[in-house]
Amino acid sequence: MLSVWNFLKRHKRKFIIFGAFAGGVYILGKYAQKKIREIQEREAAEYIAQARRQYHFESNQRTCNMTVLSMLPALREALMQQLNSESLTSLLKNRPSNKIEIWEDLKIISFTRSIAAVYSTCMLVVLLRVQLNIIGGYIYLDNSSVAKNDNGLQASPEVQQQYLSSIQHLLGDGLTELITLVKRAVQKVLGSLSLKQSLSLTELEQHIKEIRRLVEDCDKNSNQEESESKSRLCRYMMPDEDNPLTSQACGLTEKDVTTIRLLNETRDMLESPDFSIVLNSCLTRGFGRLLDSIAEFFRPNEQELNQSSSLNSLSSISLPLAKIIPIANGQIHAICSEMPSHFVQDLLFMEQVKDFAANVYEAFSSPQQLEK
Repeated sequence: MLSVWNFLKRHKRKFIIFGAFAGGVYILGKYAQKKIREIQEREAAEYIAQARRQYHFESNQRTCNMTVLSMLPALREALMQQLNSESLTSLLKNRPSNKIEIWEDLKIISFTRSIAAVYSTCMLVVLLRVQLNIIGGYIYLDNSSVAKNDNGLQASPEVQQQYLSSIQHLLGDGLTELITLVKRAVQKVLGSLSLKQSLSLTELEQHIKEIRRLVEDCDKNSNQEESESKSRLCRYMMPDEDNPLTSQACGLTEKDVTTIRLLNETRDMLESPDFSIVLNSCLTRGFGRLLDSIAEFFRPNEQELNQSSSLNSLSSISLPLAKIIPIANGQIHAICSEMPSHFVQDLLFMEQVKDFAANVYEAFSSPQQLEK
């Protein structure tokens, strides 16, 4: 027993060092286990949060699609009310003496209606993508733990209703201004064309391109850089900043202030270069679909197909303008259809639209947005 004690005394320092080392390793191991557990819990929480946000985003996109489809009948009704070609076609059935004048009016109204329908539908699709993803981002923050420490909701139902009601500008005053602009361009390009003049599909495409150029270049201002960076069509989608809410600055409630902030953020998004690129892509796709639909009426009949050995017979077919007018006049029902048509589906499922929507939602569903 004494020898053991002497051994311990002789190696006392070694045992102390070993004990300290062993204790340190034990404590370090426990600390490492705790840290690993914290990292795993944090990663699991981040994964769950990301999955929840992804689910909310996808649900929000389905809401966007359904909202667009639900608003198309109202858009179609507004277009048909302001561009009432049906009254002109009814007059023509009675063989009036001024038949040529009525046909000339019908020519302008029919093309104006179809072209304005393409513009307004594309605007509706992209604008609602912006609005519903901005509000969707705020709703996600409201429902997340990040927003619990904030005073009140960021996007209460009243704020949402007030904010989303701004879409009525596109269906009201904005649409009226757009129709006036398109009608002026159509008159300039097609006004001098005779009803008897034959047009090929290629020639019709060139005329529509010229109308587009007049419409989209009409708002050029002296500030070229500003003009190039934002879409010149923004004014038809959002009301001016001098809206009824801002004019009542003295009596604004907290909800009014939140709504104004949302409107300003939306306006900033609409004036961004990314929005301009996406809208232009939608317009290109939309007008391409319009021409594809009209092209169906340029297809040769069986007799012409038998006589022609060329598959490019479409380019050689021409129709009198008087026959193209009813074709153009009826396109609004395919463009502004609440039933999922090829025209609307093409716009809703464009990759650029999806990516842009994801970027908007990402920007407004991140906690940093609350700190701004």
